[in-house]
Amino acid sequence: MKTVLITGASSGYGRETARYFHSQGWNVIATMRTPRAGVLPESDRLRIVRLDVTEPRSITAAFEAAGPVDVLVNNAGVPSIGVFEGTPMARVREVFDTNTFGVMATTQAVLPQFRERGSGVVVNVTSSVVLGHMPLTAVYKASKMAVEGFTASLALELAPFGVQAKTVEPGACLTTNFAANAAKGASPDEPVPAPYAPWAKQAMADFTGQDLFTKESDVAETVWRAVHDTTGQLRFPAGPDAVALSQAK
Repeated sequence: MKTVLITGASSGYGRETARYFHSQGWNVIATMRTPRAGVLPESDRLRIVRLDVTEPRSITAAFEAAGPVDVLVNNAGVPSIGVFEGTPMARVREVFDTNTFGVMATTQAVLPQFRERGSGVVVNVTSSVVLGHMPLTAVYKASKMAVEGFTASLALELAPFGVQAKTVEPGACLTTNFAANAAKGASPDEPVPAPYAPWAKQAMADFTGQDLFTKESDVAETVWRAVHDTTGQLRFPAGPDAVALSQAK
């Protein structure tokens, strides 16, 4: 029986992906920065482990607790929506610390066992913002584009050892923290400067008024497909809006 370790599994895509892999008979290590009971089904095939991807000691402890894993799904991330001029550089570093460096750190932690075994899959969850031009996402998009580039190069490094690296690119989902911030017009730590306010309000209205949206189940199913794909495909758009953007490129 195979084992998947999923970061950021307390809500959203991570939680749904944990549920999906569990329903398919896998062992699931669902990691969370702050573990909470009741968010996932109780099962002898599902364990909740604390993991803060920005803390090296937390990463080491989590992988020691998890034991051997076959798949790593880097899903943990923080939203960022706002005008760049009004975004403090401390917030920029915070976003990259989780969305980019956290992905790299957990990946580096799992690679020795994958390489020695000659198998394993790393799936990095990015975003459909990498596929098109969405306003108010300069910092967020930059953090996710970095992961796209990282994964593309990493896949080449790992191929000789039978290990794979791929990205899943979710579209806009109205039940995530990102969508909640979009509805407000900005992230709490990224206020919109007054001169930008009218334009930002319209941009967010356009975002929330689009016709196509992604469901959390779309992402979970796409992660599953990416893990099992044998064609060499690197990037997997998830959700109808993400698929439409990828086809328009």
